[in-house]
Amino acid sequence: MYVCGYANDMERREALRRHYLDVMGIDLWESRVGVARDTVAPVAVPPGKEPSVPASTLRAEAVAPAATSDAASMDWGTLEREVHTCTKCPLHESRTQAVFGVGNRQAEWLFVGEAPGVQEDRQGEPFVGRAGQLLNAMLFALGLTREQVYIANVLKCRPPNNRDPQPAEVECCEPYLLRQIALLNPRLIVALGRHAAHSLLRTDLALTRLRGRRLSYHGTPLVVTYHPAYLLRNPVDKRKVWDDLCLAKSVVESA
Repeated sequence: MYVCGYANDMERREALRRHYLDVMGIDLWESRVGVARDTVAPVAVPPGKEPSVPASTLRAEAVAPAATSDAASMDWGTLEREVHTCTKCPLHESRTQAVFGVGNRQAEWLFVGEAPGVQEDRQGEPFVGRAGQLLNAMLFALGLTREQVYIANVLKCRPPNNRDPQPAEVECCEPYLLRQIALLNPRLIVALGRHAAHSLLRTDLALTRLRGRRLSYHGTPLVVTYHPAYLLRNPVDKRKVWDDLCLAKSVVESA
């Protein structure tokens, strides 16, 4: 029997592996991609050796969540309808549609980017186009698929001309993300890129100082890595992302 044009599932996976190798473009991923999750060697942080982050620069665990919102009691359907009709900030005036999020609503992994781009605004789904293909490759290297994780953004509407999110916009959208996290109850959040990390952690620390650490967002473990769009411009840093993903995998497995 032929499945989707391939003689068997092994042939299909090999074709998919080669496709993602082309997308990733570095030898390091060739030794990892397609490997079963339990055989990927994680980069573990020795107990008691976790790098500290100055309390003055990151959101303290004792800080209450964002301002109370009706979103805190919504189920998935109600929350999604609320996001799609939201008019809390001026971004709703220029959006084509809000981008709620996509994936498995019982996922252990939550990936969070900064905001929708032009393609996401048109299609209503986060991380599409070339950056989305690269994210898919990153997932595949971990033995995951897009359907097994959940993907969302800090902002649910595209900022004009893809400018950086503004603090007031983040403040308006954060209750939605908090409710998504509460409904998901993931084992780990992966913050994709500087702006997502800064928005979630309320810090201006350089990404190089946030990477390689087990951080926390309202009690949920958080790991920071580069945004796929950044990697398209700086492919040499894909090696660093692999280290980040291995750390993330070790956090999930120890949770």
